[in-house]
Amino acid sequence: MRGLPLAIGLLAAATPAQAHLMNSGFGPFYDGLAHPLLSPEDLLPALAVILLAGLGGARQGRCVLATLPLAWLAGMAGGWAIGLPGAPAWLIAVATAAIGALVASDVRLPLPLVVAIATALGALHGYDNGRDLAATTGALVAILGIACSLFAITSLVAGQVTVLKAPWARLAVRIGGSWIAAVGLLMFGWSMRAGL
Repeated sequence: MRGLPLAIGLLAAATPAQAHLMNSGFGPFYDGLAHPLLSPEDLLPALAVILLAGLGGARQGRCVLATLPLAWLAGMAGGWAIGLPGAPAWLIAVATAAIGALVASDVRLPLPLVVAIATALGALHGYDNGRDLAATTGALVAILGIACSLFAITSLVAGQVTVLKAPWARLAVRIGGSWIAAVGLLMFGWSMRAGL
């Protein structure tokens, strides 16, 4: 009984939990900047689209550089403003596995299809991010940080993949795509198990 006042005092002094955005202490912009790197469910499908575009050449890489961060930003703004439930976890897992499989197969898709995939993925994930961020303080600044981070990731990764000419280097990218597809399948299994 002597510890009860101490326990009550500690509970009363606790700060609110923020389940979606990692709180680094540097502020919402930097929390948003770090978010894609700390959230595999966001990073892996984004990497898959970026690798797919990079394997398709410089033009596809440039188009995805413009499309993916903007679609993610628009999705986040919509999720923040609307706040309706987002896509089910199994759909995100299936999209991750499918795009990873496209990278692994090194299939040459037409530019409009790659742009459509990047747009759909960005809007889908962005909506979920924006909806989750709506309950946090500094959400709009965090949204800007996430968009900047995605732009940097896309430019760096797509730029490196587009210049790969050696067969072994392209094979390494394809192996990365197969791992992303495998993780997507694991995410799908986990989402189905959690749904039961």
